[in-house]
Amino acid sequence: MGLKIIPLVLFDAYEQAISSNLSALFDALQDSAISTENFSFYTSVSAMASSKIEGESLEIDSYVKYKMLNLGYQQDLVEKPNDLYQAYLFAQKNALTQSNFLKAHQLITAHLLAAAKQGKCRTTNMVVMEHKTFRIQYEAAPAEQVKKLFKLFWQDISWLKKQALSINEVFYFASVLHLVLVNVHPFEDGNGRAGRLLEKWFIAEKLGQKAWYLQSELYYYQHINDYYKNLNRLGIFYDQLNYANSLPFLLMLPNSL
Repeated sequence: MGLKIIPLVLFDAYEQAISSNLSALFDALQDSAISTENFSFYTSVSAMASSKIEGESLEIDSYVKYKMLNLGYQQDLVEKPNDLYQAYLFAQKNALTQSNFLKAHQLITAHLLAAAKQGKCRTTNMVVMEHKTFRIQYEAAPAEQVKKLFKLFWQDISWLKKQALSINEVFYFASVLHLVLVNVHPFEDGNGRAGRLLEKWFIAEKLGQKAWYLQSELYYYQHINDYYKNLNRLGIFYDQLNYANSLPFLLMLPNSL
């Protein structure tokens, strides 16, 4: 079968550029001592950091204290991060499938989209705008291509799940899945949050639960200018994207270790 839309163009360069002890760094991941049966420290950090990338105002440490100590913050400050937190918990308990991913998107967008749009591919054209200046940064895949691209995307994931991949390949494909999903932009909102969740979900599917302790979202937020700069290196129109320029973005995930 092989891959339909997931690019392999940079894997050799990627493998030469990443740390030779990637496996040891991953194996060293462990849960926080302050996590409990009802509170996951790293999940709360991941959900809030990913939300911060999208412009949420609550600070990461404030959200962690809110989740850990049940502090009383205004609902509008915590409802979207809480939705994403629930999506992470759902992913940790369920296999990575198209139907489960769409359920996760429903959770992510509970306070972002109307119910009819949650977990549904968009049917209109979409542009991505910069949060502060509102300038157009990117024009996503045309609406008439979205359903076909999304189908091919999940055919690729299904194929990858069946392959015996090295840890280098797992990290490479996880980043590429994140990148391709964001570029297709299949949903009306929540694409970035869903892409970052998908990246980690794929690693967990292939390498186990330690993946959920990886703080990739926090790393992206701490390097947010590079995150968007590296996303934008490929081009501003979906049909003209050049994945040969994606190496700086792909290296951010292993660098988060």
